Amino acid sequence: MRTMVLRPVAIVIACLAVALAATAARAADPVFPPGSRVGLVPPAGFTVSKDFVGFEDRDHKAAILLAELPAEAYEQIVKGATTEILKASGASVESNEPFTLASGPAFLVIGHQSAGGLTVQKWVLVASMPTLAAAVTIQVPDDAKDVYPDAVVRAALATIVVRASAPADELLAALPFTLNDLAGFHPIGGRRGNAALLTDGPKDTVDPSEQPLILITAIAGAPPDPAERDRFARTLFGATPGIKDIRLTRAEPQRVGGFPGHEIVADARDMKTDTDLAVAQWLRFGTGGYLHMLAIGRKDAWASLYPRFRAVRDGVDPK
Repeated sequence: MRTMVLRPVAIVIACLAVALAATAARAADPVFPPGSRVGLVPPAGFTVSKDFVGFEDRDHKAAILLAELPAEAYEQIVKGATTEILKASGASVESNEPFTLASGPAFLVIGHQSAGGLTVQKWVLVASMPTLAAAVTIQVPDDAKDVYPDAVVRAALATIVVRASAPADELLAALPFTLNDLAGFHPIGGRRGNAALLTDGPKDTVDPSEQPLILITAIAGAPPDPAERDRFARTLFGATPGIKDIRLTRAEPQRVGGFPGHEIVADARDMKTDTDLAVAQWLRFGTGGYLHMLAIGRKDAWASLYPRFRAVRDGVDPK
């Protein structure tokens, strides 16, 4: 009889714990890591990480990682890609289930993984939001599972939100370089920690047939040997997405911001609209990596755009 009485009591207590955790999470405001459009209410004990996009509890070696994906990626991921990625990384998958969010469909994959003498439980939530797909990975070592139990993790995942855009100062502050001259452009996105995307116009668009774009990316690692840089630059330029009918007008080594570099200028057409475009690529080589700068604009506006693109290029300094 005693066991039969305790069992429903235990269920009530567990449900109450989930409800209290969810209520506490909803009572707080969501937190957005600098430059991220994805945010949530992290469990108590987590702080914004300075090393990656997300939150961490260093004392317990727990982490929350946030990622922004194109909206159309959700349908591809929901077909099983997340489960396969976890398995490929050495994780054992325990469950794959729908997850309720007010913003739209989502699913949650839970698994375990051991590496470097540490065994962690992983929760991977992928959510379809109005303008993007969001992926949240929470990992908690087994010896901290009492600090961050499943109910607390699920309550935090239920608070995921997306903001329309990240403030410009956040995007710029998160870069490993300083943009000293924006030349009338403004940031609209990029990848926190290594890339900035700038445009000029009323839309936060990535359509160069409508508005000019310049993408600046810091690439870590050993740069190519000087003898290989021209071939390297041409190969990199050939992989530029969204353009066709490329006709090079100039491809040569040159100093960029006082560093060895390379410039390519070309005419092209927009792959979707056939709009005539002009494209410039600059590489600036350093000892620990290189900067890749790609500028695209309408051909009929290139005479005025090119000097502004160069001003942005020449104003990039490492932090």
